[in-house]
Amino acid sequence: MTLHATLSPREEIITRQVAAMRSDGLDANISCSPEGFAHLTGFVVPSQPLIRHRHAMAILSAAGDLSLFGVDMEESTIRRQAPAPHLTVWAEFRDDPMAVLADRLTTLGLGSARIGIELDYLPAADFARLVRLMPAARFEPIDAMLARLRQIKTPAEIALLRELSRIADRAIADAYAAVGPGSSEMDIAAALTRRVYELGAEHFKLLIVATGERSQLPNVGPTARILQKGDICRVEIFAVRAGYQAGVCRTAYVVEPPPMAEKIWSLLADCKQRILDQVRPGASCLAIYQDFIGRLATMNLPPISFVAHGIGLHLHEDPYIGETPTIGRPGQDTRLEDGMVLGFEPLCYRTGFGYGMQNKDLLCVTASGAELLSDHTNTDRLIRVG
Repeated sequence: MTLHATLSPREEIITRQVAAMRSDGLDANISCSPEGFAHLTGFVVPSQPLIRHRHAMAILSAAGDLSLFGVDMEESTIRRQAPAPHLTVWAEFRDDPMAVLADRLTTLGLGSARIGIELDYLPAADFARLVRLMPAARFEPIDAMLARLRQIKTPAEIALLRELSRIADRAIADAYAAVGPGSSEMDIAAALTRRVYELGAEHFKLLIVATGERSQLPNVGPTARILQKGDICRVEIFAVRAGYQAGVCRTAYVVEPPPMAEKIWSLLADCKQRILDQVRPGASCLAIYQDFIGRLATMNLPPISFVAHGIGLHLHEDPYIGETPTIGRPGQDTRLEDGMVLGFEPLCYRTGFGYGMQNKDLLCVTASGAELLSDHTNTDRLIRVG
């Protein structure tokens, strides 16, 4: 049973994966990670990312037929999201899920097939058991193939990431507007998380609220620290829907900026614009990164290892605009392509003045250059709080 008619926004993704599968001589692919499952179906099984043994898988044949495999605890959720495709359910406390999977694959005519599978997610013990249960089948890693396919977003994926970018951007702006001197980091977080849900996110990831001296810490959550006049505030959040995530960071000052803050911010804002100007299909990731590092050096600000990364179903995806554009290939350049979506973040955590600053946005590589997706806030100047 094909899924194309039911999940039409995924049709292009399924077609791309089928073409890649056939090119590699595979008879079927098993996407068993939350990201791989969501890429084919358009939703995440809620407890799969939290409990590794609650296997949820999407089995795609070279003919384009899609079957789903999931735990009984999540059966009603899966059927609500995808009522049409065949669903094989395994009982969490009674079944060996690999035995149920092997039986299903055999029923699908794949008992002696070449099958692609995500080996960077499936536990080694489970994979070993599956191999023993299906001795005539050949299993091949498809992690690199799927990562490559996810780099180029479909129009529907870009539209979703654009919406999530604006949700995160607007939520941070509204949270800053709701606080002032005497408010706490917890107050910022409360306003921010409420607003993210109000604006339409399903949930969020990586909430960062770092003020004053804490703004130098890269990935910290909110505390009871009270905002004081002259503080720098770094706030970041990833709005999430259907497994896709868009991260935005905005930097502000409380009442009046501390020494050098506006000058440093002017440099970071210039870096943001320069990246937008350079991004286009065929552009060198290394060249853009080296230009950014050179601009930091004009103010003796310390370099960082990357200034942008792919984003979508993963928080970080290839390519990176950094010293290693593709993970596992140090020293080799990567060229940008139409349809890539990048989170880019001119930043300096240690300015030398007791605070850190960051300006994180999302962009899409288009045929003619770059589109800024997180376009709610004008970041040419620092935001004022209070």
